[in-house]
Amino acid sequence: MLSYFKTIDGRIRAVPEWEPGCWINCIMPTEDEINGLIHDFSIEPDFFRAAMDEEESSHIDSEDGNTLIIIDIPAVERNGSEITYITTPLGIILTEKNVITVSTRENPLLDEFAEGIVRGVCTNLKTHFILHLMLRIASRYLQYLKQIDRMTTQIEKELRRSMKNSQLLQLMDIEKSLVYFSSSLKGNELTIEKIMRGRVVKLYEEDQDLLEDVLIEVKQAVDMSGIYLDILSSTMESFASLISNNLNMVMKVLASITLIISIPMVISGYYGMNVEGIPFTTFWFPIAVSILCMAVAAVILKKKQML
Repeated sequence: MLSYFKTIDGRIRAVPEWEPGCWINCIMPTEDEINGLIHDFSIEPDFFRAAMDEEESSHIDSEDGNTLIIIDIPAVERNGSEITYITTPLGIILTEKNVITVSTRENPLLDEFAEGIVRGVCTNLKTHFILHLMLRIASRYLQYLKQIDRMTTQIEKELRRSMKNSQLLQLMDIEKSLVYFSSSLKGNELTIEKIMRGRVVKLYEEDQDLLEDVLIEVKQAVDMSGIYLDILSSTMESFASLISNNLNMVMKVLASITLIISIPMVISGYYGMNVEGIPFTTFWFPIAVSILCMAVAAVILKKKQML
């Protein structure tokens, strides 16, 4: 699907068809739509293949006057009450007079631009527009990282009360999300540093402050994702140790109980032998001896913290 937007009276608004200075947003474009864009803007077909590859990493490429920037953007997948954070590539193609974004799924971040929520953005200023987009992406990473931190804290509190497999599985999903975020953010950081050199994308003096803000936000997100990942990994290792220790405690108690129960079985087996001359064959004596031996064994095991 192709949508066309242009800054009119200081606000991004939808326009019926593409024109110089507009932003073209492509979400899951069809083959005909891709071929039309290739024909109209003389774009390398590999640009679209790279932008629609879910496994494509962040990078910059230039060909025939057009520039492709691949940036990983964060996204949320909801499955009932479960929330999973992922990253997906966003292709930004800079032509002579237009900016084209290509993605394989809808994203609320792009919707904010399309609906005019983001102010002060001019689609005809290509560098200015993509830097604002990158700044919004970096801010969204920080927002999701804070949400992940709150989720982790809540799950840890629940685990302290009762350890359930579902909560441990949630921590594993969060750890996977943090790995995706960390890897994508590092790739985005390298891409932005390449842009900062000004060799691939033309930079203007008024864009320097905005570019520095983008880089600062991305570096902060990289640091946060690394810290949260380290904390979560150590937390999961601690809980794994606690589970192993609890299992050892249970096995120790069961072994102690088995030992105590075996005492009357040994005594009853002794008095149950079909031989003559066994002393103290009265009914209550074996029972009394069994109870006494069990009590002594229980006291000894208790002192050794086996019960």
